Amino acid sequence: MKRVPFKRVWALALALSASSLAATLPSRAVLSGTCCPGAVWTPDSQALLFLDGPPARPTTGIYQVSADGETVTRRFSSVAFFSPKLRWAVRPGTGENTVIERLADGRRFTLPTRGGDVTWTASENRLAFTRSDTAGNFDRRATRVFAADVFGSPRQVATLYGGGISGWLNENVLLLNGKRSPGNRDRELFTLDTRTGARRSLATALSFRGVSVSPDGSRVIYYVAFDSAARNGLWLRPTSGGTPRKLDAFGSYRWRDARRLLLIPLRADGSPHVLREYNVGTNAWRTLGDLGDQVRQGDWNVSPDGERVSYLSARDGNVRVVELP
Repeated sequence: MKRVPFKRVWALALALSASSLAATLPSRAVLSGTCCPGAVWTPDSQALLFLDGPPARPTTGIYQVSADGETVTRRFSSVAFFSPKLRWAVRPGTGENTVIERLADGRRFTLPTRGGDVTWTASENRLAFTRSDTAGNFDRRATRVFAADVFGSPRQVATLYGGGISGWLNENVLLLNGKRSPGNRDRELFTLDTRTGARRSLATALSFRGVSVSPDGSRVIYYVAFDSAARNGLWLRPTSGGTPRKLDAFGSYRWRDARRLLLIPLRADGSPHVLREYNVGTNAWRTLGDLGDQVRQGDWNVSPDGERVSYLSARDGNVRVVELP
């Protein structure tokens, strides 16, 4: 019988036990009282926005708490969909039209989104939205994709079935997923240049879950389940085409920046959630530490500067902030 070198056994043991040896990352509660699921970071990474109202706050509105938890102020007196850079408010009406308001000067225009939100480019000078049939099985339901410049007229750029918008890759190119015809089994993940109509197919599968575009638009990560063994799993794929990479992991994930991905592996035993980081360039994982807690219902976010993580505590319902290594 061939003897396995001790060093190799030791290295394997260290790798397998990395999560159990992870140090607990210090965190602080910035909101308490189970008030505020769904808190999101402000564009400058200095505060978190959350929806609240009576009895905890005098009036209903969008409030913000500083990242150190010291200061809470009301940021917006009305409730709306706000763009990622907080330049626009999307205010649905009771009919076809939705009002888009530029917060800097109050200038407005309308789009026929039927009350839905819009998807912004990084510059927030262009947007896209969908209009879907309201009856029938979702897998066979037609969804029409529209793109527009701000203050411009929308133009239909695609029709797909059982899918929608996954994000913008740049100012012109959308990432979409859906079926080409209602009777198809598989969905397609593809890019679409909204100016020229050029289309590139990236992958096909029964369905795509957790589709997330990297901040620079160069990569997309997604999960495939209940398909063939060759298709199932967590996939990282260049949006320009090229060879995809299957990651040996399963859990909840967020981009930290264009080259680093954070992942919380599934822990079915109720033990604290561990935060891991994947480096796209080196194809290597490292364990940052555990939270000493679990995240409730996948409610966690990375600050835009990649320096902090906020999460809703499963233990006490507080919103907590962790400084990342």
